[in-house]
Amino acid sequence: MAVEFNRQKLELALEERQNYTNIFSSIHIFDTVSSTNTTAWELLKAGIKPGFAVIATTQTSGRGQWGREWDSPKGGLYLSVALNSHLEVNHGYQLTLASAWGIAQELRDNGISVGIKWPNDLVLDGYKLGGILTETKVKQALITQAVIGVGINWENSTPKTGINLQSWQKNQNNLNFISLEKLTAKIIQGIESGIHCLEREGVDILLSRYVRLLVNIGQKVYVNNNRGTIVGVNPSGSLHVRMESSNSESVTTPYIDLKPGTISLGYRKTS
Repeated sequence: MAVEFNRQKLELALEERQNYTNIFSSIHIFDTVSSTNTTAWELLKAGIKPGFAVIATTQTSGRGQWGREWDSPKGGLYLSVALNSHLEVNHGYQLTLASAWGIAQELRDNGISVGIKWPNDLVLDGYKLGGILTETKVKQALITQAVIGVGINWENSTPKTGINLQSWQKNQNNLNFISLEKLTAKIIQGIESGIHCLEREGVDILLSRYVRLLVNIGQKVYVNNNRGTIVGVNPSGSLHVRMESSNSESVTTPYIDLKPGTISLGYRKTS
C-alpha cells in the first residue's frame, strides 16, 4: 500500500512544532519525482523563494552522497528543504552536520533513540534509518542557497544494514507511535533546530552536540595500515582521529583529519 500524505494532518503537525526561525513556511507534495533535491532546485529556478519543503512518495533517480544512487521505493519518506545561506564554501558541510544533529535530537526527544554515523547517516539500533544529502549554490566563495535532502525508511523494505521506523515502533513497549505526518514535521523541525543552533550559537556548540550523538566516537580505524581512534569532528566536517604511535619512546600522539568520502566506517551494532 502506497504511502499517502494527509496534507491537513501534516499542516496540523507543523503548527505544533516549536517555531525557531520560521525557515520553512510552505510545503510542496508530489507523488513521484526524479529526486526531491532536483525538484527543489527547479522550484528555486522558477522563482519560488527559499524557505520551503518538497515531499515525494517515491523518487525515480534519488541521489546519495558522492554520486551514489539512493534507492527510493514507495513506503519511504523523501524530503528536501531549500534555504538561503551565507556560509563560506569550505564550511558548507556544517549544514549537513546541523541537519543530522537536529533531526537525531528531535527524534530522540520523541522516544526514538537515533544516533549519527559520520558524517550524514541516521542510525537506529546500529542500523541505517536514513541519510542526508546537501547541495549548494556558490557565488564568490560564498554559499548563497542550499538544498538539504533527507531520506527516511518509514515502512519500505531495507537492505540488511537498514531498518524502517514502522517495524521498530511495533517492537517497542509503551511508545506513542509517531505517524508519517508527525515524522515529517519532526524532520522539518529538526533541520530548523540544527540551522538555528549553527546560526545563533555557533559551530563549536553545534559540534559538541553532534559529537554526543555520534556512534563512531571511540571506534578504531586504519589509515595507511596505521591504527587510530575516532575522537571527534572538526568544523569542516572532517573526522578527527588520534593515531597510535609506533615509537614507544614518543611522548606525543599525532592527530589527523579525514575528509568526508575518504574513509568508510561501515555499520556496527550499538549498545
